[in-house]
Amino acid sequence: MDWKQQAKLVFNLPKPIHFGNYQHCCECAEHDQTLSAADVDSIGLQQLGNPGWDPLCFSSAEGLIYYMPALIRLTLDTLDNPRESYLDQMLFHLIQDGMRNRLVSACTREQRKFVADFLEYLVENHGPRIETGVFRSDDLLRAHEIWCDVE
Repeated sequence: MDWKQQAKLVFNLPKPIHFGNYQHCCECAEHDQTLSAADVDSIGLQQLGNPGWDPLCFSSAEGLIYYMPALIRLTLDTLDNPRESYLDQMLFHLIQDGMRNRLVSACTREQRKFVADFLEYLVENHGPRIETGVFRSDDLLRAHEIWCDVE
C-alpha cells in the first residue's frame, strides 16, 4: 500500500483557519502561525521535528487530523535515520492521554482503522528495528491498542 497517498485520501479535510487558541499567548500565536503557513505537503521536520517546540501540541483535534498525512509521511521518510526519526513524536500525538483521547474521538471509523493498520504495518515490517530499541516499542504497541480499541 502507498501509505502516504492513502493517508491523503482518508484524511482529506479542508485546512482549518486556525489550529488552536491563537489569542491565548505569544507561544500559541506562533504555533498557529507555523501551522497556518504550511500545508500537508510542505510541513516538515523543521516545523514539527522538535519535541520541545512542537506546534501540534497546541493544535485542536481537527488540526491534528488535517496534518495526519504529514505525520505518516514524516514517519515513513525518517524510519531509516534513528537520529531524525519522527516515529516517537507521531506516537506521542496518537497516544495523548490514552484510550478514547480527543484525537481518536474526533476521527471517523475509517480514519481510526487506517491509523491502526499503519501502526500494525510498522510493527510487522519494522519489527527488528523496534525490538533493538531504535524506537520505543511499548509506545508503538500502546498506540496500536488505543487506535484498535475504538468502535
